[in-house]
Amino acid sequence: MHTIDCGHISGVSSPSIGEAGRTGDWRDSTPVIDHQKCIPTKRNKPSCFLCWLYCPEAAIKRGIPVEIDLEYCKGCGICAEECPAGAITLVEESNLTIR
Repeated sequence: MHTIDCGHISGVSSPSIGEAGRTGDWRDSTPVIDHQKCIPTKRNKPSCFLCWLYCPEAAIKRGIPVEIDLEYCKGCGICAEECPAGAITLVEESNLTIR
C-alpha cells in the first residue's frame, strides 16, 4: 500500500476480533459507556476512538454510537483508562442491573 502524500510503502493493520475466542465470561467487571460523554456520539462524527485503538481484544466497534461486544471483552479496563472524556467506567458484574 502506498501513502497518498509521500508515496512510501506503509503497513496498515486492523484488529481482528476473536483471536482468543469468546473471552467475555472471564470478566469480573464490565465496561459501561456513558454516551452523553463519548466524543464520537456527542459530535456525531467519527473522532477519537482511542478505546477502539487500544482494546487488546478488538471488542470495541468503531461506530456511532461506540459499542462494546461483551462476548469478547475481558474487562481489562484499558478502554476506560484511555478514554479522554471519561465516558467508560468499569462496573463490577455483580453490581450490573439486567435490562
